[in-house]
Amino acid sequence: MAFDFYSWIIYPLIYIFPAYACNGAPVIFGGGMPIDMGRKLYGKRIFGDNKTIRGAVAGAIAGIAVGAIEYPFFSYMVTVSVAMVVGAIAGDLLGSFIKRRAGFKSGHGIPVLDQYGFVVLALLFAYPLGNFPQLYGLVFILVLTGVLHVLTNIGAHRLSLKSVPW
Repeated sequence: MAFDFYSWIIYPLIYIFPAYACNGAPVIFGGGMPIDMGRKLYGKRIFGDNKTIRGAVAGAIAGIAVGAIEYPFFSYMVTVSVAMVVGAIAGDLLGSFIKRRAGFKSGHGIPVLDQYGFVVLALLFAYPLGNFPQLYGLVFILVLTGVLHVLTNIGAHRLSLKSVPW
């Protein structure tokens, strides 16, 4: 199979960008009231202080805005972006929920879970809507997500947007 730059690189970037925007926006615009409002489940916080209502709303707005920008070129991206936003937020919250159940404090990094929870659920939620990237595009998304997660978190930490570099 010949290398197809568009279907292996460009289209996967366009497709996943709403989820990336949704995941990144809370770092800049988040803060405030935690989604779990301090509640506990079996003596442990449900999500922790770093998962906030404002962050989730900012992420949703950013992800859907990206889908709206992509709409003139890919008319299905508004609905795909909504599905991805729901999946990305759910994946991020699921990761925090698992970490709290395992006894990790808010802000503690766990490789793979932190890097891929949001993107895997975003893709799963968007899959039924069609127009999914090809296998090589999905591999590219997963590799890129791992690299970008590390680099953007280090950058956010250096800019004092995050207290930890993960």
